[in-house]
Amino acid sequence: MMLDSIHLGDLHWVDEFEWDKIGQETTRSVSGGLLVQAGEKHHGRPITLASDGGEWTPLAVVRSLELLRDTLGRVMQLTLPDGRQFSVIFNRESPPLEAAPLFRQVNPGADHLYEITLRLLTVAPPEPEPEPDPEP
Repeated sequence: MMLDSIHLGDLHWVDEFEWDKIGQETTRSVSGGLLVQAGEKHHGRPITLASDGGEWTPLAVVRSLELLRDTLGRVMQLTLPDGRQFSVIFNRESPPLEAAPLFRQVNPGADHLYEITLRLLTVAPPEPEPEPDPEP
């Protein structure tokens, strides 16, 4: 599993099957009838990736994820082990990155292991760069 060029290991996609591609709103008309509006959602799918006790992440990777998290407007490419790809941003409705050390250490090294949770949100892929005009 990769987030841009960062190898994430085998994190668990916690909310993979909770997404409903169809959005629906219901209201009542003044006569009491049920009004239903439904439509297909194109983006905005939450993707929560977590260690869940099965994958440990070195501090060096956690620091790289911090740099991504702290970059405003960055659209990243998430590639899953099965080859599926998503354009994602950090989901900031909750902490977008959580990291807890397996063992407490005052001055952990780059290889010190952490359990992590990443909260992402699918977005439209970024627009490709326009090709330069061959005739100026």
